[in-house]
Amino acid sequence: MKRPISTTNAPGAIGPYSQAIDAGQLLFISGQIPVIPATGEIPEGITAQTAQSITNIKAILAEAGLSIDNVVKTTVFLADMSLFAEMNRVYAEHFTAPFPARSAVAVKELPKQVLVEIEVIAVKA
Repeated sequence: MKRPISTTNAPGAIGPYSQAIDAGQLLFISGQIPVIPATGEIPEGITAQTAQSITNIKAILAEAGLSIDNVVKTTVFLADMSLFAEMNRVYAEHFTAPFPARSAVAVKELPKQVLVEIEVIAVKA
């Protein structure tokens, strides 16, 4: 019982994966990088890139009939841990208490040399 979720309001998958999978009570959203879906452009800087990644997540959530308030777990991948504070500031503007559980890690490299990628798990209320 899994159903793919896809929207043109977020970047399309660039490999053999789905934007998201509806698995009954849970929605698993693949890591979203900060690509602007209408243009394919990537904004400059961690602040704009974090905001765009979250915008892409919100679009996928909306396609599934959910909102950011349904998110229970996030994983944030950063190109460098020195970007954490700026990412965290933007992240805090989009999530409200009770905040989702979260992991944040620095990785060697991200697709398209972006600075951030965010994946989420959401629950249907």
